[in-house]
Amino acid sequence: MPSSPRLKWFRRLATLAAVLCAIVVVVGAWVRLTNAGLGCPDWPGCYGQVHPAQVVERVGEVNAAYPDRPFEYQKALNEMVHRYIVGALGLVILGLAAFSFWNRRDPAQPRILPWVVVALVILQAALGMWTVTLLLKPLIVTLHLLGGLSTLSLLWWLALQPERRDLKAAERPVRRLAIAAMVVLILQVSLGGWTSTNYSAAACADFPACHGQWWPNMDFANAFVLWRGLGIDYEGGVLDAPARVAIHYTHRLGAYLTALVLLLLVIGAWRRGQTVLTRGAATAVLIALALQLTIGMNLIWQGWPLSLGTLHNAGAAALVLAMVTLLRYLSPRPDSGAIRLRS
Repeated sequence: MPSSPRLKWFRRLATLAAVLCAIVVVVGAWVRLTNAGLGCPDWPGCYGQVHPAQVVERVGEVNAAYPDRPFEYQKALNEMVHRYIVGALGLVILGLAAFSFWNRRDPAQPRILPWVVVALVILQAALGMWTVTLLLKPLIVTLHLLGGLSTLSLLWWLALQPERRDLKAAERPVRRLAIAAMVVLILQVSLGGWTSTNYSAAACADFPACHGQWWPNMDFANAFVLWRGLGIDYEGGVLDAPARVAIHYTHRLGAYLTALVLLLLVIGAWRRGQTVLTRGAATAVLIALALQLTIGMNLIWQGWPLSLGTLHNAGAAALVLAMVTLLRYLSPRPDSGAIRLRS
């Protein structure tokens, strides 16, 4: 049974929201990599204004009020551009939830998940505020990144049209492996966020070795302390070199494990997948994985240029989207529309 016109418009709106969310994730990485996370030390405005241009007119007064965080126009603009896009995304997501309520009589209309996304966006707003007010605390910034990718994943899930079929017995092991692979990928993305928020990306300047060693000097005891108290300014990082190397090298080892698990998943989906969509999604996972690994290696070899750093974050988002697509097509349901949370 084909989707109703209203449901088609719902999925189009979800696609728009997913595109906006992807932009938010990439721009957020760009803000972090340009050290503009504290470009505006307050929230939701910037030095009490809506736009950094308004701050220029009273910069002396502003700098007197924030002596530890003097105004820098470009950093403030980078941060506010990110906030503007986030605001637009929030409005679209609210519209998506309202649409789901308006179309609630359609048995195939997702009713719960759109409001889950609204709640997640509210949590994201709080994390965004705490990112600034808690001075870039790594745990908060990493959770903010994971929240953004979670929002992106749920929006993309809503945008995709589910297959109207029963899952074949041959595909069930692949689906279980896909769920396990998604958990591994989430852990690896978390490690990537921890690496970035602790300014550990450049801790190893060579690849595949680190400082010419296969097991360099590392301080794991301090590398993964999640909470170090309040009032610490984390801009630029607070860890010594051995702790940063431990974070970086753990992320690198995690990349090897993640690549292996995803390769096994792709092979399984190619061999056991019963539809073109399932095999196509597996191919997308392979392409995204290859691109991400290539970007990651070149990021080290080329000395951490801003463009590749931003692309590495975009690659993580693309890999997550490819995995969500594969899981979507490995989680078909009959045409009854009974499981609305999954549609």
